Amino acid sequence: QVQLVESGGGLVQPGGSLRLSCAASGSIFSFYFMGWYRQAPGNQRELVAGISSGGTTNYPDSVKGRFTISRDNAKNTVDLQMNSLKPEDTAVYYCKARSFGGDSWGQGTQVTVSS
Repeated sequence: QVQLVESGGGLVQPGGSLRLSCAASGSIFSFYFMGWYRQAPGNQRELVAGISSGGTTNYPDSVKGRFTISRDNAKNTVDLQMNSLKPEDTAVYYCKARSFGGDSWGQGTQVTVSS
């Protein structure tokens, strides 16, 4: 099973930007879906950005226009560019990869938006 490692989290002021990266231990070519999810304390894990193997993306309204997901099959990475961050974006962010064999998750990276 592929291993996913997230990086790029941290503390940022409201209105700031962060770029998260998810590096896979193997090829991501076979994953027909990859996504970024987040989970805040007391909340369920939610999808914030998804991308198909063909490059089709989807976002919930809460982040649309502020977050951008991209995947690089040559580098085996999936990135999440987050702009205009708000305090309500504070959460642990997880990377997920889905293949016909099942799902793989990363360990998560903390994003805190606070002044």
